[in-house]
Parts: sequence; C-alpha cells; structure tokens
Amino acid sequence: MKLVIGLGNPGSQYERTRHNVGFRVVDKLAAKLGWKWTGRRSRAILASGIIGSEKVVLAKPLTFMNLSGEAVAELVCLYNVPPEDILVVYDELDLPVGKVRLRPRGSAAGHNGMESIIRYLHTNQFPRLRVGIGHPTNSRIDGAGHVLSMPKSDERISLDAGEDRAVEAVQMVIAEGVEKTMNVVNTDPEAQQNEDTPPGGVRLSSGWKCYTSPGNRSFFTWSLFTPKFFRMCSYALTISGGPDT
Repeated sequence: MKLVIGLGNPGSQYERTRHNVGFRVVDKLAAKLGWKWTGRRSRAILASGIIGSEKVVLAKPLTFMNLSGEAVAELVCLYNVPPEDILVVYDELDLPVGKVRLRPRGSAAGHNGMESIIRYLHTNQFPRLRVGIGHPTNSRIDGAGHVLSMPKSDERISLDAGEDRAVEAVQMVIAEGVEKTMNVVNTDPEAQQNEDTPPGGVRLSSGWKCYTSPGNRSFFTWSLFTPKFFRMCSYALTISGGPDT
C-alpha cells in the first residue's frame, strides 16, 4: 500500500494559493482516476483506489500546513505504512515556478509542513515530490506572504503545468518506484535538448530542431519524451534553394 499526502491549508480562501500545490496535485490525480473524496479519518480527507496492483490512499490533512505532522502520523499508524511507502507532495520556494523534483529522503529545508511531518514521524527517510513556486520578485513581499498569495496569470500557467507533471510523477512512483521516476522527473528536457544541439543547430517550436549541414542539406529532429521512454527520431529532407556550393 502507498500513502500519498498532498500538503495545503483547508478552506476556499486558500484553494488557489501557491502553498496549496500539494492539495491541487492530489485533487488532479483523484479526478484523473475517477476517485472520490469520500473518506475522512485522522483529521484528513481521503480518496483511494488501485493503481496497477497497488492499493493507494490519497490524503489531504485538515490540520493546516504547520500542523500537518499530526494528521500524517495518525494516518501512518492507522494504515501501518513504512516510511518508504509514503510520498509527500508540496510547494518549494527554492525551485523555479513549475519545476518538479523528486527525492527519496532529506531535510525540510525550511518548509513548515515538512518540518512538522519529520518531527511527528521521527524520521526524514521518506520520499517527497516538490513543485516549484519560486521566490517573490517583489522585495516588499516576504516568504509567508508569497506562499499564501495566488500567482499571476503567467505564473499560473507554469504552475498548472508543473502540477500536471507532478500528477504523472506520482503515478510513475507507484508503478515503477522512486529511483526510476527520479531518472525521468529530475532530468531537465530543456537542458538535454540544448546539450543535444550541435554547432549550426537551431531550436524550433514544439521541440523541433533544424540542423544545417554543408551542401545546403538540412534535417529535422523531434524529441519524444514520455515517462516511459526517451526516443530521438530523425527525419532527413533536402531544402531546395539553389545548387550545392
């Protein structure tokens, strides 16, 4: 069995704030799988079902962020879940907006919800999935004000995309494990594309790249990236533009 915990604050006034990334990720996952939030145990609301052959419980603590550990500890005892079968999803100031990172263990790094969970579980040896919300760009806004505010429209698009990637990552963790998922989730496709572009290469929209070779011949490549595999497909064609020189 896997216990997936999304962190956030209860109440409609917090629904769209940066700090409620964890709630939104598990909400999106439940909606994708058709699971209903019908359970309520240990100061958390629950949705559950099967992914592959694995029983999975999604949880949203109702204790407010800074007391998340109280609800999580009760759930861990209720379901008798070992640390390695827990996955906590939450927001991360130190990551750019929408960036997703998976780690098998680690410190709270100043996140109050994670500090509470580590304190109540007496261990930091459990996986966590972080979604970047970035630091405030306005120097007059402190960290607390930033996480409890709603992102602007351009940030909202990036954050939504990051949450969607986090949903896929949660499913992959359950199906294939943390290590394999880290190799996919923690790889930056943008950086990989830049590394793959040779001298003379030009990146085009939607992942296409155009390389020009001596003799006026060009070819295009498309990087196809999914959680299951990474494949490069190359297509060659000749561009008519006068005789080769």
